[in-house]
Amino acid sequence: MSTAIKPKHIGRNISRIRELRGMKQEALAQAIGSNQQAISGIEGSEEVDPKKLAEIAKALGVTVEALENFSEESVFSYFNSFYDNSTNQGQINGPNNNCTFNPLDKVVELYERLVQSEKEKVEYLEKLLKGK
Repeated sequence: MSTAIKPKHIGRNISRIRELRGMKQEALAQAIGSNQQAISGIEGSEEVDPKKLAEIAKALGVTVEALENFSEESVFSYFNSFYDNSTNQGQINGPNNNCTFNPLDKVVELYERLVQSEKEKVEYLEKLLKGK
């Protein structure tokens, strides 16, 4: 039984991170000054030029090491540990997300501004009518 290590496929890692970031190939291409066909080729390659890899990492907002060592298992492990260690414990806003204002006051404030705006509009239209 062989325990050969599966070679890293940098292009596939780039593709997955790009997809997880919600970015299309065209957007990545534009960010690095390339075209969509070039990105498609890079994502199909097992190895990528180090300079190009650095540009791609910067465009994706990750490190070169993250591109080289990306694995789906580590992503799931990270998010599972984040969820398991959260202190939210059923609170809707969470412990650090307390409102510092009364939302109802904000609604009233916005309504008053809307009413004032409408009053100003009516005054302006009345002036226009009197001018004719």
